Amino acid sequence: MTTRPLVTTAVLLLSGALAGLGGAWLALDQHQFTAGMSGGRGFIALAALIFGKWTPRGTALACLLFGAAEALQIQLQAQGTGVPTQFVQMLPYVVTLVTLAGVIGRARPPAALGRAEE
Repeated sequence: MTTRPLVTTAVLLLSGALAGLGGAWLALDQHQFTAGMSGGRGFIALAALIFGKWTPRGTALACLLFGAAEALQIQLQAQGTGVPTQFVQMLPYVVTLVTLAGVIGRARPPAALGRAEE
């Protein structure tokens, strides 16, 4: 028996626990749970994975880029630029779409994605 299935199971459990902690932090930060509170950030996370070409380093850099767009959006709202807030709130999603538009066609998923280990 190899240790690979044990490592895979441990990593899967760890990623689920981190996702659960992230959701709990989001709910506690808002002081309540409301439907739709994640606001499409899961799709931005998937876009970061694709833009990062399924590598940890690339995905982390993509997350930093999309996080910077979110921070810029918050700063622009706080400054009151005179632009309607709906347009300012679109900034992280527009950055996501623009970056993915440049990657489509070149991004190749891992060959073993979705296959069970034997």
